[in-house]
Amino acid sequence: MRTSRAGTSHTVLWAGWAALAAGAVLCVIGWYGVSGERFAERQLPYLASCTVPGAALIVAAAVLLAHGRDATAAARVEELYALLVAAEPPREEAEGERPVAGELVAVPGGTLFHRADCPLVAGKAEAGPVDEHGRAGLDPCPVCAPDV
Repeated sequence: MRTSRAGTSHTVLWAGWAALAAGAVLCVIGWYGVSGERFAERQLPYLASCTVPGAALIVAAAVLLAHGRDATAAARVEELYALLVAAEPPREEAEGERPVAGELVAVPGGTLFHRADCPLVAGKAEAGPVDEHGRAGLDPCPVCAPDV
């Protein structure tokens, strides 16, 4: 889903590139005209009609391109925020399956045992209760520091 800001930023970027190209062409024409004239009085019209407007267009192009990049970045941030807000929250397990806060739990194949409210295992459906015999080869978690 593209926002109107993204469409506007593309227009601003295209306008910036067009202004940059036109400014470069004017500067080249002005330089070529000035280089063909020997006297300063005859060079002045080329400076006034081509080189100065060309330089102004290049400055305007730099401003438009910077603004267009900022607008594109802002549109992307809005798009990511919309995706984040629209993301489905993690599903809760059934009340009977969730470990009680005082229980010790472990993840199959893991090397640590944790308290049930430890942030390292919170929301993991595969984390299951551990008894005295099940935690024989496991170390206590350094984050939640379960009482042994």
